[in-house]
Amino acid sequence: MRYRIWPNSWLVIICAFWVGACVKSYSPDMPSIGKRLIVEGMITDQPGPYVIRLSYTTDYTFASLNYLVYNASVSITDDAGTTDVLQQLSPGVYQTRTNGIRGVAGRSYKLTVKTTDGHVYESAPEPLKASPPIQAIYYEYTYHPTEPTNDKRNQWDVYIDTQDPETTGDYYRWQWKNYEAISSCRVSPDAGIDGYYTGVACCSACWDINQCYTNCLSLRSDARINGKQISRQYIMSAPFTSLTTYYVEVEQQRISKGAFQFFNTADKLVSNTGGIFDAAPVSLGGNIRCTSHPDEQAYGYFGAAGVTVRSLKIDRIKDAVGDPVGKKIRIDALAGCAACVESTYRTAIKPRWWDN
Repeated sequence: MRYRIWPNSWLVIICAFWVGACVKSYSPDMPSIGKRLIVEGMITDQPGPYVIRLSYTTDYTFASLNYLVYNASVSITDDAGTTDVLQQLSPGVYQTRTNGIRGVAGRSYKLTVKTTDGHVYESAPEPLKASPPIQAIYYEYTYHPTEPTNDKRNQWDVYIDTQDPETTGDYYRWQWKNYEAISSCRVSPDAGIDGYYTGVACCSACWDINQCYTNCLSLRSDARINGKQISRQYIMSAPFTSLTTYYVEVEQQRISKGAFQFFNTADKLVSNTGGIFDAAPVSLGGNIRCTSHPDEQAYGYFGAAGVTVRSLKIDRIKDAVGDPVGKKIRIDALAGCAACVESTYRTAIKPRWWDN
């Protein structure tokens, strides 16, 4: 079989060859920061154990992964000389002993890390101040008819009230966790033609954990409200994903000025959209120093905080309009049961105020 090429097709082929020959992949020169330690963790006056996470930076790649730190010697020491050596739970994750050190208001704490290559890192001493109590926790329901999905149209905004002490220079950070009781501990990856997923029942009571991770921190300084009440401090919004009661625990942390500046800078960097009015990128830094190699920079923050916690149950049936937007699961009664595997996102331990 012979193929005919139209006269104009030659021009297309030549142009395509010319363009292809002139295209050269562009690999921008990216600054190399080498292998640098990253520290994440905090001690509080709540019962431990406390977790410290350690990783190393890597140069920019498509994967942009960090390496976990194996077999480091990690310890927390207070200003009275008490030291607790942490145990490695898994690569990069280190935890204090169950009955080990516990934060006490009025003391300061320091983290020390010794890696297998002989590098020694220390945090600056972090003071721990007791947190004032959360005086009230409550929610307000709002319906937004213009939102595209029903889980956003129905919204329960959670707020707290607290009293700032008379002392100046107080800083706050609020975090939250949502616990949802689940009946299925293993779910099929795809839904059936009827829209239901197939689930395997849990062998014991089990809760999924949803919490704030990035771009959702609530921070505040008392610079303008010193000694006054903090009212209607927004915490989070509960979505309409189920008809069950939404259970949330709110944690109020009284943190140091250094921790406030670190988390505030991190939050702004994460929130930047790339617009012309965004703040210029800055080095996040932290309070970790390499004492064995002073010229080596480390990243992250080891903090100490006084903490108070309050829980709240939100009745999503009473106010909601329409049907919830959530995964529909049908339990397979013949499949036996699946274990509730303890993790960051799931627990078999009943939340402390669940039955209240």
